[in-house]
Amino acid sequence: MTAILGLNAFHGDAAAALVVDGELVAAAEEERFNRVKHCAGFPALAAAWCLADAGLKPEQLDHVAVSRDPKANLGQKLLRTIRHGASARYLKARLENAAKVRDVRTALAQGLGIEPDVLTARFHNVEHHQTHVASAFFVSPFEDAAILSIDGFGDFASTMLAEGHGNQFKVLERVLYPHSLGIFYTAVTQWLGFPHYGDEGKVMGLAPYGEPRYLNKMHELVKLDGPMFELGLDYFLHDKEGVDMTWDEGSPTIGRIFSDRMIETFGPARAPEEPLTAHHNDVAASLQTMLEEAYLHVLRTLWERTQLPNLCLAGGVALNAVVNGRILPETPFEQLYVQPAAGDSGTAVGAAYYVWNQELGGPRGFVMEHAYTGPGYDEAEIEAAIAASGFPSERLDDDELFPQVAERIADGDVVGWFQGRMEFGPRALGNRSIVTDPRRSDMKDILNARIKHREPFRPFAPSILAGSCSEWYDQDYPSPFMVLVYNTLESKREQVPAVDHVDGTGRVQTVEERVNPRYFRLISEFEKRTGVPIVLNTSFNENEPIVMTPTEALDTFAKTKMDLLVLDNHMVRRS
Repeated sequence: MTAILGLNAFHGDAAAALVVDGELVAAAEEERFNRVKHCAGFPALAAAWCLADAGLKPEQLDHVAVSRDPKANLGQKLLRTIRHGASARYLKARLENAAKVRDVRTALAQGLGIEPDVLTARFHNVEHHQTHVASAFFVSPFEDAAILSIDGFGDFASTMLAEGHGNQFKVLERVLYPHSLGIFYTAVTQWLGFPHYGDEGKVMGLAPYGEPRYLNKMHELVKLDGPMFELGLDYFLHDKEGVDMTWDEGSPTIGRIFSDRMIETFGPARAPEEPLTAHHNDVAASLQTMLEEAYLHVLRTLWERTQLPNLCLAGGVALNAVVNGRILPETPFEQLYVQPAAGDSGTAVGAAYYVWNQELGGPRGFVMEHAYTGPGYDEAEIEAAIAASGFPSERLDDDELFPQVAERIADGDVVGWFQGRMEFGPRALGNRSIVTDPRRSDMKDILNARIKHREPFRPFAPSILAGSCSEWYDQDYPSPFMVLVYNTLESKREQVPAVDHVDGTGRVQTVEERVNPRYFRLISEFEKRTGVPIVLNTSFNENEPIVMTPTEALDTFAKTKMDLLVLDNHMVRRS
């Protein structure tokens, strides 16, 4: 047996993943355990859970791989520092972070409550973007593929092009600091008044409310003269002063990235509490259009370099589902795999597979067809949590449960749906979901008023039976991880207004019976009653990390105006 623990540590979305003999047996984000959104720091709780879930002791680990390598691209780092300098504060923060990354053995031992010498595993530091590449390719169904990793920055790089064959990949090209499409998107997101880590997804939802009137200006921020891209650095601060970032135990914070040139061009930056105007919507639309243009430009370069029909994607920018939905119709690529945890949490998976495949030469065989790799809870644990909550409940067998819940959804109830093992990655995919009727035009407002409290411009997603996708959307390529946006067929838009965005699109999750039979059956029962093979699916949370335990689900049920909670086969109602 070869056991490899992968870690994303001292970086946003800290996470742990365990690979045993080439199979992913457990993976989870630290935020789900400590309830701190996008938690940075060290994933001690997630790592301990991975080992406990697999029944492994720390001394049984053969390898520990962390998705950071302070030595990666070191020559370019030093050369840039000599030429351009950096503030003392920035250098101090980066050196302190690098020191933590180099001493993962001590942090892991402390997290597991053991002495460091108990850990006999070999420790590996793997370049950040190579772990993104590994996370996408080595768990994909493709024997050969072109691979793109694209995000803000990691180990001095923002983008990596690679080519994979069998159990190896080779790096074709890197885009190094200070040029980054992730930084570009974050900078304009900050200008728009969304300063928090992870707010870029909000702006993706805002963009369809505007027109790309400022696209010509955006071409000054991102230049596509060559095969890749460069930033117009006058619009940014990071290349001159560094970026103030905190990767401590709490949620990550990022200092201001945009320069005064951005204000001169687009006007005063919006404060978070100020109303959004048509001008802000148009800047958001221009930002999204520019990103899509640059992203597809890079993909066409990757195609020219590889001529491979299969494409694998990872990195935070690869969570931009709108541009992902344009790839198959508008590029020569024919098949697509996006790592479900495409952001930095997924590098824990990639670090482990980099060691298993790239370093050890282990065979391929595992395909990550689903993201249900987190904790699950047995009947006794669920019953104990319900008893402690004081809520009335009843246990139904499947033949009673699914029709009754589907009926409640069709009647307009908001249902918390808690089943099996928790999802890994940012999306709730039918195991820790809130499920409602997509046919109601007022359902978005109901969810926001009673539970989610989100900005009204943000869309909610459809979960659809995979075999029905072509009857409702303009593409039917499988989208099990909700990372592709498709156009809703015009004839169907009025039937599902709650999941049809203002531009006539949906961020689709296709549900297959063999992958998630319980969620598939729920949607099938809903279709029997309504003729619609779609439910609205949003994450089971209220401005916090997605719920993990039955107790957390019951707590969220108690403090919101959800109508019904289903914990496996237990239906929980209000008194």
